[in-house]
Amino acid sequence: MSTYAIIAVGGKQYRVREGERLLVDRLPHAEGKTFEPELLFLGGEGPGELSPKGTKVTARVLGEELGKKIRIGKYRAKKGYRRHTGYRSKLSSIQIESIGAKAARRSKAKEEVE
Repeated sequence: MSTYAIIAVGGKQYRVREGERLLVDRLPHAEGKTFEPELLFLGGEGPGELSPKGTKVTARVLGEELGKKIRIGKYRAKKGYRRHTGYRSKLSSIQIESIGAKAARRSKAKEEVE
């Protein structure tokens, strides 16, 4: 088993460990569903492996949230011009369930049917 992994979710990279929770950009997966993010690097005590074959990371979507509100203000001196707007990121909360599990092999019979 590896100590940590670097995964790609939503175009961003995260260094994760098993059991860790993090906020990422909103995902298309429903709450409570598991998914496998793209694995870029697997590291631990020994030398790391770049995109190891047959290894996967499993994550579960815990829910959806809104990020911290960002206030944006425009102001021009001596003109009476003031504009305000705001923005809140749409985020998904995920938990890393396992790192380093072997990917399931597909049987030859299933491959021939497809």
